[in-house]
Amino acid sequence: MKLFFEYPNCTTCKRAKKFLKENGIEFKEISLKDKTPTKAQIKAVQGSMGIKRLFNTSGKTYRDLNLKENFENLSVDEAIKLLANDGSLVKRPVLIDEENKIFLIGFKEKDWNVLLKK
Repeated sequence: MKLFFEYPNCTTCKRAKKFLKENGIEFKEISLKDKTPTKAQIKAVQGSMGIKRLFNTSGKTYRDLNLKENFENLSVDEAIKLLANDGSLVKRPVLIDEENKIFLIGFKEKDWNVLLKK
């Protein structure tokens, strides 16, 4: 099962969800306000993308934690812990398809077309 982490009111998330539905791709919706990806899921995603790409760098929490200036001082484990503990730090939407080893962050339709081949 594909896991779709989102903020329900996010317009980018809505576009991604529409893409999934229009293409008949089954997924489970998970609100980042209620649940974040697990540390293991974050590790899998960051392994294919790099940890910084998983952060919502334009969000208030990112700014409040002064991560722009201090990100380079974080270990990967510290960064993963931050993401797993606070959904507002996670760039959205996130789609995790562990079975097919597909991990998508943000929504760019050309990137998400990889799902149509599975």
